[in-house]
Amino acid sequence: MVDGYYKLVVKELRRLGFEYDRNGKGSHERWTNPAGKLIIVPRNLAKRHTANAILRDAGSDLHL
Repeated sequence: MVDGYYKLVVKELRRLGFEYDRNGKGSHERWTNPAGKLIIVPRNLAKRHTANAILRDAGSDLHL
């Protein structure tokens, strides 16, 4: 998979109500939900364990 896990993580974040906020440092993005929770997502998300940690922090029960 060329894009790694980025597209899957972003799709799940949107399902959970998160919205893209703005770019962070380097290749990172800031995603927030209406409750004010902040999640940082790297654009080059290649590791499954990192993707699962981001989803766990966002409150998802999805495991890749």
